[in-house]
Parts: sequence; C-alpha cells; structure tokens
Amino acid sequence: MQPARRALLGVTVAFALTISISSLAQTAGKDYTLISPAQPTDDPAKIEVLEFFSYGCPHCSDFHPLISSWAAKLPGDVVLKRVPITFGRAAWANIAKLYYALEATGDLARLDGDVFKAIHNDRLSLFEEKAIVEWVARKGVDQKKFTEAFNSFGVMSKVKRGDQLAQAYKIQGVPAMAVDGKYLVGGSGFNEVLANTDKLVAKARSEKSGKK
Repeated sequence: MQPARRALLGVTVAFALTISISSLAQTAGKDYTLISPAQPTDDPAKIEVLEFFSYGCPHCSDFHPLISSWAAKLPGDVVLKRVPITFGRAAWANIAKLYYALEATGDLARLDGDVFKAIHNDRLSLFEEKAIVEWVARKGVDQKKFTEAFNSFGVMSKVKRGDQLAQAYKIQGVPAMAVDGKYLVGGSGFNEVLANTDKLVAKARSEKSGKK
C-alpha cells in the first residue's frame, strides 16, 4: 500500500469516534454532542447543516450517495454546506482544492461523485496537482480555467477556512455532521446519523421559533 494511502486510511479510522454512539432517545452526549462554544452560521434565518468530509476518506465515499439523496429532499429553511478538510495533510489539501476548484468552474455537481469513484473504485492517485489536472481534463473540464482556480487565492482561502471550522467544531474524524453551529451529530451508522440530523434540524427549528 502506498504511504499516502496508508496515511489517508489511518485518519479515517477516527470516523468511528464521530458516529459510534447510539441511543433510542435523542440525548446530549449520546445522539449528539453540544458544540462549545456554539459557532456562528452564515445565515441565521436558515438551519445550517455542515458535512465535514474528504474525497480521500473511504467512509465519506460510502456516505456520499446517502447524503446526496438526503440533501435533495431538504425543506427550504435548511441548507447543507459541505466542508472538505485536510487534517494538515498535503494530499488531502490538494483534494480539498479540487473540490473548490470544481465548484469555481461550475463542474462540481457533474463530477462530485466521479471524484470518489476515481479514488476509491478506480484506485487513481488524485493527490498531486498534475494528476488532478490531467483527470479533470479527461472529464471535459477547461484545463486552463481549472488550473487558475486550483491555484487561486480564493480556493486556498476556502481550504484554510475549512480547517479552521474543523478545529472550531472539534472534528476528530470524517464524515461528520453538525447542525446549526450547536450540535455534532452522533449515531451508530450512516442511516442513524441522518435520522439524528433530521431530529436536530427539528430541534433547531423549534429553538429558532422560540418554542421549548
């Protein structure tokens, strides 16, 4: 196994720490952990759900189809924001830049799932800029436009901001879900995580409306 891949897989072992706790009742410390201090969200009028992830994480790859289906059914007062993070690893920084560069070129929706498949199904090593640029070009992305975005200050700032958010939310492994800057979601598996996320969205909605 390549050293880079061993490192990537090693980090994702921490995933279990994020979603290993389950309970029949939704209880602080079991189905969710309170985020302290609570973090500001971009739009107080919306219930903000964050997904911390990395294209290099095999668990994130497995989770992607489920959260994509879940996101397609979100009500109008809920917004999902995906946050690729690096855990300080250069390889993961490059694939975080890949995410934001595809977003900048308008190709993210079309190629998002393909990136996971390329890394985890096709075993392509998309962790260096050259390999990334060659791959997106084969996928029909404007190579010049993509390269400019990939190396832009804006993309690098977003990657840095993602890591700052991960630190503020005390993210230990990915994928990880957080709701409205207040709750880090727990659960014993992907479906339970999404079910708990729905419950926490309802809780946040009730809090915003002033109900107990």
